[in-house]
Amino acid sequence: MPFDCQGPGCRVPAWMPRLLFVAGAYHVLFAVAAYAWPHLCFDFAGIPRPNHPILWRAAGLISALFGVGFLIAARDPIRHWPLVLLGFAKANVVIVLLLTSFFADELPAKALWLAFFDDFIWWFPLASILWATVQAHVGRPPIREEPLSIPEACKAYSLSSGETLEEASSQQTLALVFLRHFGCTFTRQILRHLQDLQREADRHGARLVLVHMLQKGRETHYLGQRSGVARIADPMCELYRSFGLGKGGFLELFGPRVWLRGAVAVFKGCGVGHLAGDGLQMPGAFLLRDSAVISRQPARTASDLPDLPRLFEGLQPAGGAEKVTA
Repeated sequence: MPFDCQGPGCRVPAWMPRLLFVAGAYHVLFAVAAYAWPHLCFDFAGIPRPNHPILWRAAGLISALFGVGFLIAARDPIRHWPLVLLGFAKANVVIVLLLTSFFADELPAKALWLAFFDDFIWWFPLASILWATVQAHVGRPPIREEPLSIPEACKAYSLSSGETLEEASSQQTLALVFLRHFGCTFTRQILRHLQDLQREADRHGARLVLVHMLQKGRETHYLGQRSGVARIADPMCELYRSFGLGKGGFLELFGPRVWLRGAVAVFKGCGVGHLAGDGLQMPGAFLLRDSAVISRQPARTASDLPDLPRLFEGLQPAGGAEKVTA
């Protein structure tokens, strides 16, 4: 992550507070100009002057309020994200209104310059700050700077049946399926077809194990009658990190492929639930034997589902087990 929220505030890239300060100063200066010269923008764009300049001055006052909000948010962009969100929403509304009026031939092209300086240039930076806010508030900070190695993680984590990963993987191959949060439509899709995964694992003499991000025992609410499958609780996502599964970026979580597959899953009745886990965490599937990964299938997008037949096809030759720290 490009920021650290482990203290009372969040340390962010220097451009964030600087940009919010500039945005705040611009909006305050715009308010001053709107009050002192209420006809300036109209004359520049070739639009008839309003009959009541007080309306434009009132718009300037609103701009000043947004400017003050940006100046406050500049002190801690992540903490004061509601102010950033208000400014982002205002930019969207103004952009839509001006573009609609332009294409309806109600405004000349020159009027778009006002939208450019007043809203367009702030849209992407404000969106980036809001995305950083999502990462700060939804993503869970790691406990350790460096992830556990896979052998270390196998000793530290236990299955719902009591044995450690090290002990279980010494007895038979484990098919580890790392889930996204339980409200995700793709996780719900996996759980709907859990019996198919179980049969595929059994066919290869392997044991299916689900890894989730809730506190131990809370997953049974989502599994219901399927709670007989072995499970591992990893609320801080340490095991995910050990196996090389990190947080997803914007395209990995919300890209076109994800939207398309998500729409199909919802149409098939999988639905969407509330956030139950780290909403940024990426899923994946792995085969584990004797505390070593022998086949891996990390997801490229949030919509990628475990493909156990292909996972077993990717088994490495005997003696070539991959012992990595991810």
